[in-house]
Order: sequence, then structure tokens, then C-alpha cells
Amino acid sequence: MQQETDVLVVGGGPAGLAAAIAARQRGFAVTVADGANPPIRKACGEGLLPDGLEALRALGVTIRESDGCALRGIRFEDDRSRVSGEFSNGQGIGIRREVLHLRMLERASDCGVTFHWNTPITALYEDGVIARGDKMPARWVIGADGSSSLVRRWSGLQNASWQKGRFAYRRHYRLSPWTDFTEIYWGEKAQAYITPVKKDEICVVLISNDSSSRFDETLRSFPGLERQLKNAAQASAERGAVTGDFRLKHVYRGKVALVGDASGSVDAITGEGLSLSFRQAHALAAALAEGNLARYQAAHRRILSRMRFAGKLLLLVGRRTSLRKRALRALEAAPQLFERMLAYHVGETRPLDLAAIGASLGWRLLTTA
Repeated sequence: MQQETDVLVVGGGPAGLAAAIAARQRGFAVTVADGANPPIRKACGEGLLPDGLEALRALGVTIRESDGCALRGIRFEDDRSRVSGEFSNGQGIGIRREVLHLRMLERASDCGVTFHWNTPITALYEDGVIARGDKMPARWVIGADGSSSLVRRWSGLQNASWQKGRFAYRRHYRLSPWTDFTEIYWGEKAQAYITPVKKDEICVVLISNDSSSRFDETLRSFPGLERQLKNAAQASAERGAVTGDFRLKHVYRGKVALVGDASGSVDAITGEGLSLSFRQAHALAAALAEGNLARYQAAHRRILSRMRFAGKLLLLVGRRTSLRKRALRALEAAPQLFERMLAYHVGETRPLDLAAIGASLGWRLLTTA
């Protein structure tokens, strides 16, 4: 394992593959190492919004029509109100995580990425990484090894600001989707995300503040949804994950840079985890091409800031029942305002437009009983 590579990516999930592909597009020799074998599974909502799908296409990843279900927009609802917003910049897609991973793996292989699967990285050293006692030299090391990143710890980038985590549970059901929207149901202490992923299958993610709560118990908070799922066969085992918001002061040090959840995250309520990783990968590759990781630091901060704002706003609304109910009623009465908010969320409008959106929503809240 003494052969040197330009870029060595630790972690072969979607974030790592995106970083590897983007670096290959810039002409670097790239190696990916992971302690597991593909596909790399993780509980997630499995919806890609249009901006994430665009970033994926820019990596040259081909998603086939049969791979998932086209998504036309997002729908919010609680026990009294329902409001829908269509994407104005194209469609999103609901796609099984392992199918997405397969397509990204195909693209990475086609563009010349080298893989070392079942190869756990055990340490960094000044010229690269160590795997099972063998040195793997690299010009750059990319940590894409998730929210509990060892690369982050080994490189001294661990100092982070954390928000209290929440708890997410995912199942798939064999059930024909009843809509081409991603639906978000708002309950007193939880949210339910419904995403079509096949013509006969949906992904259900429940997110709760309660660490002791489990899938079936949380599902009872949504009686209408529970009735729809009652007779549907489960198409996967339940998987769980912790979701939360954390930020790092720095996402690089020396020759080491972090991407994806290893570099910071926003609560899953935004639905943008994978999209963030793909955009970060493009920014990181550009910085590597210039030999200037400070450029990546600045771009990373910009990419994450929009989603962090959206996440905090949604969490605030989720915690305050009366505010949420009034907000949903206000948006139900003015669906065009919801679509403007959705456009900001997917990066279609400028931050300055947010002031006008906020003013309009504030007026609606004041005038909504």
C-alpha cells in the first residue's frame, strides 16, 4: 500500500463518493478507503430536492427514471391545515439510499477512482493514513467518515458547537404513493416524513425529541398516517439515527479536509443532508485544484449557513404548537408565500428576498386567528 495518491478519501458513503468524483473531474488521482463493503447504508429520508439533484448531475451521476419517483414539491400538514409548494426549478427525486449509492459507485468507478473496501483506517500520519499497519501516502486526505468522524478527531478539528440531538427512525412500506410530493406531518413532539421511492414503495421517517420513543409509538402521534400504513407490508427493517446541528470552527487543517456529516450538519428537518454533501464536494475539489483549502472553508460556511437558518426556523415552529398552527393556517391561505419560502430553501432566491418573505409571513400571522 505504499503507492501514493493525490487524494485519499476516508469513507465510501455518498459524501465520500461525491468528493472522490469531484476531485477526479479536476484531474486528481483518487483513492477511497472504507472499513465496510458497499452499499453503505444509513437511515435517511431519501428525498433529493432539485438543487441536490442538480449538484449530483454535475458530478456526472446518472439517475435512471426507474430508480425512484419524481418529486413535484413539498407538503406540510397537521391536524387542521395543509399547504403545498411546487418546486419552480425542476423536480426532485425520492430514491432508496442503496440505489443512490450504487449509481454513485458506478460513476466513481467509470471515472477512475481506486477503491479499498473492508479497509479500516486506523490513524493519520504526516504523509497520509495508516490501514492495518500499512502506510497509504497521499497529498491530501479527505475525511468523509460521518458525524462521529475519526479523521476529525485525529486531525485536531474536533472542537464543535453542538445542538441537542433528536432521534430519527426509518421504515419502508410496500404501498403505492398517493402523491408526488414529499409530505411532512407535524405533531406535538414529532414530525413524519413520507417520500415516494418506487412506484409501489414509500419511505417513512419519524423524528422525535424523545430518546425513549420508538417507531410504532411515535407513529401513534399521527393517527391518519397510522391508518394508511396499517395493512401495508414492511419492505425494510427499522433503522435509527441521531440527527442534530453541529458546526466546526474549521473544516480543514494542513493537508486534511472534512466533507459531509464529518464537517458539520443541520437537523434532518431540512431534508438537505445529501444535497449539502454534494455541493461541498464541488467546492472542495475547486479548492484542491487551487491548492487553497481556505477557499473551501469560506465556501463551506456559505453552503451550510442557509440550511442552518432554515433548520432553526423549522425547529422553532415545531417546538411551539400555537405558532406552528397559526403559521400553517397563514400559509394555507397564501400558498404562493409558501412557494417563495421553498424557493429560498433550495437556493433559488437571494438572502435579501428573505426579508420580504418574512415581512409577508409576519403580517399573515398577525391577521390569522
